[in-house]
Amino acid sequence: EVHLTESGGGSVQAGGSLRLSCNVPARITYSKYCLAWFRQSPGKGRDVVASISIGGDSTDYYYVGSVRGRFTVSQDNAKNTLYLEMSNLKPEDTALYYCAARSTGYLCYVSPQFYDAWGQGTQVTVSP
Repeated sequence: EVHLTESGGGSVQAGGSLRLSCNVPARITYSKYCLAWFRQSPGKGRDVVASISIGGDSTDYYYVGSVRGRFTVSQDNAKNTLYLEMSNLKPEDTALYYCAARSTGYLCYVSPQFYDAWGQGTQVTVSP
């Protein structure tokens, strides 16, 4: 079983910024793959926030509408790290954020059921 490790969560005021990091094992990123960030608020399901799909000749990015223009997903292969840069944070961004990976394919899906590697989650709290 593959485990990912997130860091970088915290508490900020609305309009502030945070950067989340996720350590991804090299055995996932050696070929085609999908990496994603999800978030989950109390009493709600786990929703995709952003994803990056590496399919060989192309790299595809996806952002859910509510974060487009404010969040940026990126990776540093040399450091085996996935990032989520979050700016202009809003109280509704408050959630437990998870990084996830598909080790069996590079297409990214919005449903968490397609991901087989997860981190433990890092809390992001945005106050008004």
